[in-house]
Amino acid sequence: MSREQEGIQTDFSKDMSYGDYLQLDTLLSAQITLTNEHDELLFIVIHQVMELWLKLLNRELDTSLDHLRADELQPAFKCFARVNRIQEQLIQAWTVLSTMTPSDYLRFRETLGRSSGFQSWQYRLVEFKLGAKDPGKIGPHRHREDLLAKLEAALHAPSLYDETMRVLARRGYAIPEDVLGRDLSKPHEPNEAVERVWIEIYKNSDAHFDVYELAEELVDLEDAFQQWRFRHMKTVERIIGMRRGTGGSAGVGYLRHALEKSFFPELWSVRTKL
Repeated sequence: MSREQEGIQTDFSKDMSYGDYLQLDTLLSAQITLTNEHDELLFIVIHQVMELWLKLLNRELDTSLDHLRADELQPAFKCFARVNRIQEQLIQAWTVLSTMTPSDYLRFRETLGRSSGFQSWQYRLVEFKLGAKDPGKIGPHRHREDLLAKLEAALHAPSLYDETMRVLARRGYAIPEDVLGRDLSKPHEPNEAVERVWIEIYKNSDAHFDVYELAEELVDLEDAFQQWRFRHMKTVERIIGMRRGTGGSAGVGYLRHALEKSFFPELWSVRTKL
């Protein structure tokens, strides 16, 4: 039986094919190596794959923020579920890159010049939306007005935790005005009154189940993000040790410091107070 008789289309001269729909010619031509070193392709592919996942992650975070603003918690939870699966893929990407040894990397590292993963504007958008606000992180993108506008908008917009505080306030919980009206371009600082609200919610979870579930969704999100940061740090340490990163970054030292920072501090401190 021929492929035509089996119902498998073979002539795509007038119809859109799989490759056409996915723009595979464009996608697969984007891995342009600068050397003939075997592992440079691995390095490029991993980082391009991460950028694709970050694109989807940003979209899901934007949608979850919209749902929180509209007090639609269940649809927001669906977004968080997808975010969690994306984070799993991002974490696993480091395990593939970690198959590259120090000598493999050093064979092409010099060709990277001052380019560095710390310059990923999509990653900065994710951090800003999660609450890791830092105007200094915009610097590498000031030569691109389009990117600068996106980053500054996210810097001054409510983070995921800011929108959570607003949800709680609209539902009558005692969120202080200085928390609701804070400077959004700065990180949220731990607040005892906010902690007391979460203690009430956790101690009476049956009566506050939707916001209790929201709290746990946020904990899941930060837990996975910290795992991603940890795998990033250990992969960098495994490949370049304590050297400075490309682009002048502090490398492992910076990544270790980032692990100490929390997006949603009261959701972690409350566990000691219950």
